Parts: sequence; C-alpha cells; structure tokens
Amino acid sequence: MYRQEELKELEERIGYVFVHKELLYQALTHSSFSNEQKINKYKNYERLEFLGDAVLELLSSRFFYETYPEMSEGQMTRLRSSMVCEPALAFCARDISLGKYILLGKGEEATGGRKRDSIISDVMEALIGAIYLDGGIRKADRFVKKFILSDLENKQLFYDSKTILQEKVQKAGKELTYELVEETGPEHDKIFVVEAKIDGAVVGRGQGRNKKSAQQQAAYQVLLDKILEE
Repeated sequence: MYRQEELKELEERIGYVFVHKELLYQALTHSSFSNEQKINKYKNYERLEFLGDAVLELLSSRFFYETYPEMSEGQMTRLRSSMVCEPALAFCARDISLGKYILLGKGEEATGGRKRDSIISDVMEALIGAIYLDGGIRKADRFVKKFILSDLENKQLFYDSKTILQEKVQKAGKELTYELVEETGPEHDKIFVVEAKIDGAVVGRGQGRNKKSAQQQAAYQVLLDKILEE
C-alpha cells in the first residue's frame, strides 16, 4: 500500500489535495490488486473511470466550443477525439508520472501493466472522476485544462503526425515509407525502433512500445525538423 508521502507527492504534482483520500486510493487501484488483496470488488478504479470519462467529455466539449467559435461540429468532434483518446491520455498521464503510483497485482506488474497505455489512460480518467467527486466540476475543469487541454497545437501535431506527414509527402509528389529497424526487450515489454523514409532516404527515427507508436514518433520528428520545407 501507499506511504503518505507518496500520495502527497502526487497531490503536489497535480496541484490538488484530496479531502477524501479514499477517492484517490480508489482511482489508483487496478482490479488485479483489489482481487489479490481481496478488497471489495467495487473499490478499484473502474467505476471512477466510467464517471471520469463522462466528465472529461463534457469539459473538453465545452472547452472546444468556447475556444474555437468558428469550428464546425464535425471539426470539434475530430479535435476532441484526438485530444482525449487512449494514446493522448496516456501521454498526459506520463507527464505527471502517474504510472508510478498505480496499485497493480503481481501478475499485471510482471507483464508491464504499469507502462501500458490502456491502463494509465484509464487511471487518468479515474483521477478526473475522483477530483470531480471530491472537489466539484470547477476543480475537475482546472485539472483537465492544465494537464490535458494545454499546449494543444504541439499535442495535435504529435497525435496527427502520421496523417499530417503523409499529406505533406503526397503534396510534394514523394513516397513515404516506414521500416522497422530494431526490436528489443522481452515479449511482454518490447521496444520497436522505426525509420521514416521519403523516397528511400531516412528522414526520421522513432521508438515505441508498438510499431504504430514508433511510426508516430518518427513522423513527429520529421515534422519538427521541417524536412519538406527546406
């Protein structure tokens, strides 16, 4: 279980101190841990994740509605989807090192659950739900704006990097390919390294825990380096 200083450290990271600490415990507890410890099955993060998902959808929808008055419904829907999807939430969760605070069962821990996007993104939503219950909609809104809806231009470039790069390459009349050049680590925790190539020339390199993530990193590097703008 947690030491008090660990929870205090997380609260300092997120800028919110819980009145009801049990909500924070619950938001960080994976079902594999609660099952091992024979804790009440409802005292894991799943119910809070359900609530947090709805709170995040409401707050992000309102944010995009107010921030981009010229955007159509379809454009706002696509933007929201890219900002609150599983990889995006996992990216934001890693920014606050959320993974290190999750309570996992031994089996889930051994298979790399702490680094899995599906788990840390769920915990991020559970944390939003917990903040909403503990402090209300304004506190939840402050958290979402600070840790999920900040630096949108750069985040959107990252999340849409493969699509944006493909469009630029096609416009330039060139061909974009990705090549897997390295694969390391045990089966449950592999790291993939991919090179992005334009007309056969290496222009970017990325790594990730799956090939898609590695391709995304490589594409993002190419966009940052402005290869096609030279």
